[in-house]
Amino acid sequence: MALRVGRIPFLVCAPFFHDFLGREGEFPDVEFVDGPPSVHCAGLKDGSIHLSPASSITFAQKPGAFVLSPELCTSCSFEVRSVKLFSKVQINYLDGRRVRMTAQSRTSVNLLRILLEQRFGVRPEYADGAYREGDDACLLIGDQALEENERHRFPHDYDLGTLWQEWQEVPFVFGAWIISKSALEEPLKNTLKRYMEATRVSIERFRENPSRALDKWLARYPVNLSREVVENYYSALDYRFTDERKISLQRFFRQAREMNLIQDAPPLEFLKV
Repeated sequence: MALRVGRIPFLVCAPFFHDFLGREGEFPDVEFVDGPPSVHCAGLKDGSIHLSPASSITFAQKPGAFVLSPELCTSCSFEVRSVKLFSKVQINYLDGRRVRMTAQSRTSVNLLRILLEQRFGVRPEYADGAYREGDDACLLIGDQALEENERHRFPHDYDLGTLWQEWQEVPFVFGAWIISKSALEEPLKNTLKRYMEATRVSIERFRENPSRALDKWLARYPVNLSREVVENYYSALDYRFTDERKISLQRFFRQAREMNLIQDAPPLEFLKV
């Protein structure tokens, strides 16, 4: 049986996966499945994949089914740059206006709702799907958000990582390595251990030589961004799952539960390494 890994082909996940590209033959017991966070969220919950650096809220959507990597997450120091609200009006004027929500990440969608309603006290009309000219604002994530940053089509844009940290005084956790408990049993247990260690090495190699790592990544997953913008993007990201970030994730779950966005705010449970 292969360990099925949800791979997200966004720049934010390049450090996790670049080192495996072209070396898949060295991991014959690992199967990579490409897709956005929302697809891997569904895959984790229905059992079609075993692990992924998926939307962090996935852990709370099926309490008791998963463990988290105690070391790795996708976070930032204030701005994340790739999860942003682009708006025709200032954020505090969005009450009753139409906000188009990405379908790619439930974490970002729920975070935006919490920020708009709890921090800014506005209740927009939320709509799913791609941005349309009649919309007042749109939430974009990943490479789409980075590309929109360069177009400058909206007079106002808001980085959700910054908005959360200004408000809660802790950095937000957009993605977590979520691992199905089914992967903790034989015959997958040893494969999982080897894979997570190889992921740690992949991050180290990215830090040592990001330019070489990005050559490999962009050859497989090209983007409409200059190389300067791409390389500078990683100065905003932090992949360490610190105690402060664990507190932040628990706080996010509690906020989501209070707004009935999730049914429960389960305690964090971690992979024993």
